[in-house]
Amino acid sequence: MTLADDLTLRVAAFRDLDAATLYRLLRLRVDVFVVEQGDPYAELDGRDLEPEATHIWLARDDEPVAYLRVLEDPDGTARIGRVVVAADARGLGLAGRLMAAAIEHIGARTSVLAAQSHLADFYRRYGYEVTGPEFLDGHIPHLPMARHPR
Repeated sequence: MTLADDLTLRVAAFRDLDAATLYRLLRLRVDVFVVEQGDPYAELDGRDLEPEATHIWLARDDEPVAYLRVLEDPDGTARIGRVVVAADARGLGLAGRLMAAAIEHIGARTSVLAAQSHLADFYRRYGYEVTGPEFLDGHIPHLPMARHPR
């Protein structure tokens, strides 16, 4: 059994998250995006609270090791964000498992994301294409990308 074999895929709306689970998910995001990547920004943007927000993660027991969220933009487009994998779980295909789950959840709707520029090829594997110029989010270059289901 590998490290990735004993993980459980979980999906929940904000209202269905207990405090301990929410804390663990937010800690993972802050540990990677703020601490590891050295980008001090307001990671808690309020969008986690939206009724349409869906949190998708892989957990070992109660500990999340990979996470993303799916939001709904005002025009009905799905927005994937906060794709994160714990440092000790990278290279096991976990982000890909989450993306597959997110795409299944989104269904036939168009979806968008802001990819860290060095990860654009990863998102292309899931049908995303660059839709605009590179921009800085904090100090990290990003590319806007979209997926239009056929």
